[in-house]
Amino acid sequence: MSVPEPQNSQTPATGRIAERAAARKAASSSVSEGTVPAAKSRKNKGLGAIIVAVYGIFALSSTARAGYQILTKFEEAPLAYSLSALAAVVYIVATVALGSSSVRSWLVSRYAVLVELVGVLVVGALSYIIPEHFSHPAVWSHFGQGYAYIPLILPIVGLWWLYRTRPRLTK
Repeated sequence: MSVPEPQNSQTPATGRIAERAAARKAASSSVSEGTVPAAKSRKNKGLGAIIVAVYGIFALSSTARAGYQILTKFEEAPLAYSLSALAAVVYIVATVALGSSSVRSWLVSRYAVLVELVGVLVVGALSYIIPEHFSHPAVWSHFGQGYAYIPLILPIVGLWWLYRTRPRLTK
């Protein structure tokens, strides 16, 4: 009676499987050639987690507010309520992108936060220049006064944080 030989744990088949898994993992990280992402723990822990949480709170609150206003009294202030809906979309995109750690999500985060900053500045200025169009407040009207000016401060903090956790070029 013959006894089967013990197989080496690293047979050619399992070696290929491990190689494929490593290749899939590398491809799914969405890292562009010549760059490495910021450390995941650095971007999404500590202050980064707080920033993502604040964006998440603003995404939820502005979505709920805009949805309610558009459904119940849109005709009273269509511009203000539409801008609140735009703010909600920007906050949702920023929250999702800030919560991810790929280079692509870093770029999406940067653009979303830049759109937010421009939106707060433009809508804030317009709410003083043409106040008749902002008889009902929007999230960004009066530079976020109704939200303790957090909509004005948040994109500045967000851009600073994105700069600190930006992808680094490799040689």
